[in-house]
Amino acid sequence: MIPTLADALAKQGYDELTPVQVAVTDDGLQSQDLLVSAQTGSGKTVGFGLAIGPTILSEKGQFGPPSTPLALIIAPTRELALQVKRELQWLYAGAGATLASCVGGMDFRDERRSLSRGAHIVVATPGRLRDHIMRETIDLSTIKTVVLDEADEMLDLGFREDLEFILDQAPDNRRTLLFSATVPPMIATLAKSYQKDAVRITTTTKETQHADIEYRALSVVNHEIDAAIINTLRYYDAPNAIVFANTRAQVTRLTTRLSNRGFSVVALSGELTQSERSNALQAMRDGRARVCVATDVAARGIDLPNLELVIHAELPTNAETLLHRSGRTGRAGRKGISAMIVPAKMYKRAQNLLKWGKLTADWGKPPTADEIKAKDEERLLADPVWSQDFNDEEHAFAQKLLDLHGADKVAAAYARLYAGQNSAPEVISEYRDSPDQKERKPREHKAFGPSKWFRIDIGREGKAEARWLLPMICKAGSITKHEIGAIRIQPNETFVEISEPAVPGFLKSIGQDMKLENQASLSALDGPPELGARGPRKTKRDYDSKPRHDSKARSKPIPGAKDDKPRNKTAVKDHSGAVTEKRKKPSHKGSPDSKKPREKNKSDFKPDTKPRKPGGGKPRSNPQGNAKDTSKRFAPPGGKSKPRKGLAKGGDARPRRRTP
Repeated sequence: MIPTLADALAKQGYDELTPVQVAVTDDGLQSQDLLVSAQTGSGKTVGFGLAIGPTILSEKGQFGPPSTPLALIIAPTRELALQVKRELQWLYAGAGATLASCVGGMDFRDERRSLSRGAHIVVATPGRLRDHIMRETIDLSTIKTVVLDEADEMLDLGFREDLEFILDQAPDNRRTLLFSATVPPMIATLAKSYQKDAVRITTTTKETQHADIEYRALSVVNHEIDAAIINTLRYYDAPNAIVFANTRAQVTRLTTRLSNRGFSVVALSGELTQSERSNALQAMRDGRARVCVATDVAARGIDLPNLELVIHAELPTNAETLLHRSGRTGRAGRKGISAMIVPAKMYKRAQNLLKWGKLTADWGKPPTADEIKAKDEERLLADPVWSQDFNDEEHAFAQKLLDLHGADKVAAAYARLYAGQNSAPEVISEYRDSPDQKERKPREHKAFGPSKWFRIDIGREGKAEARWLLPMICKAGSITKHEIGAIRIQPNETFVEISEPAVPGFLKSIGQDMKLENQASLSALDGPPELGARGPRKTKRDYDSKPRHDSKARSKPIPGAKDDKPRNKTAVKDHSGAVTEKRKKPSHKGSPDSKKPREKNKSDFKPDTKPRKPGGGKPRSNPQGNAKDTSKRFAPPGGKSKPRKGLAKGGDARPRRRTP
């Protein structure tokens, strides 16, 4: 290994390399193109940083004066690109490296000035890098190696055209390293097109899950998802935790909810500016915030040193996203927990995600309030403060407290103050998992009991429906729906079952005429009716007595009518006495079949502006309407139309005449 890089690893505390780092730094692969697939959190950033060292460094392991870039690192997201830049800065600090970034959301002018001053390594996102190339603010003629980090994610985000454009602009004799968590067909096609005899390196297996991540599936009822998230955060009390949601709106809602409950929380989603996203991650690194609520934009490449807990507030859409979310914890040998909040409606989906990702999770319930209280007491007793030394002032004040309140009261007050620093846990309802729900007995239906049947002389042909027969029977017979059993609607009659104890009161309320609201007649039966085959139910068109007035109906003559001949032809006798049919010219006056409207003259629209002479004169061409005249109004069937309320200034006021 190059001495300057080995010294940087030693200063950073690296005792041994990860499997992917060992594989890519093999001496026999120093000039080869590589196609590497490795688990998330396996040290790929440092791995390709070590792999490109022999290509861009001199024999002494140093860089010359900065000029045009020698190495190009392309990452899918802004956060990952900036993180890669930070990792390479300490790795190549001893070699005198100058790094520049080309990231969307940052000031383009600052990036242009940085590139003009010279850089050895450029870290960029695809869109912004293509912009620099098209504006000729970056020179790729001296590029010796290109690294595509998280290549599968870049293709999923639609950067294929940008990547092809960038790789076409780079020199043909470059070295290309392609790193991806998975190698789908699109990645294989890209590698075949832009790599030369690439060596495939695989350090991950689909059969085993990440050994440093403990997967837990917490079953909750549908309306207690937020309570489960709060209790999970309280129980594990991780220095840093990420809560993943699927939408920006859900991120905003959860951020507000957790902030109101006393958690130091930040949000991370695509709608934030680059500075806001950078500040949120820096707050997590500095300890000013302990919880980050994020969308999947943070699922790739984000590395927080103290991230011990990942909570899936909403289940991801596929197993690959689940793996990348969970991979934010358990990195570089550290342990982590990935907790899936599984409401009852998502139980089957959670099982499928674990199955597709070949993961094994411990199923259980969210921590209860008693479990959180016991965990708080355990953390209090294990606090390092008990093993520390205290100065004289602290001893004097402690003795003063003991003299004033006594040891028991002081200890209880300290315990209350300690508990008050954290949010109170939520009460979780008892959850029954799916197997118990399936074993529940079906609902038992009670028998209706002795009854008597009645016949109504209206059926399906009369548009009888149970939804209006039921209330009509209840109202006429002074009974409730509980005294009515079956309602069987037949084509021309309907049979109704009435509870036998309610029959006397029912008959008394109906009366001797046995009428239901003067709409149907009722008659008693000696026994249950003999119901025949129901037959197909008629549609609304079957009940229409009027013919349909569409274009097809108008074009066909009606059989049996008095005049079956077309209306536009007439019989004409010629000079020899023969009868022929002659097409009649279309008349636009009163013809129902005419399509062309009558052309109106301009005089028809000319208003009568001359005032009418008092005591006589010709009537106006446009007589004034009367607001009280209801002869031309539409009257709905079943009654007269209501008089219109007053127009303009009053009900009897004359309507205003429009003036030109």
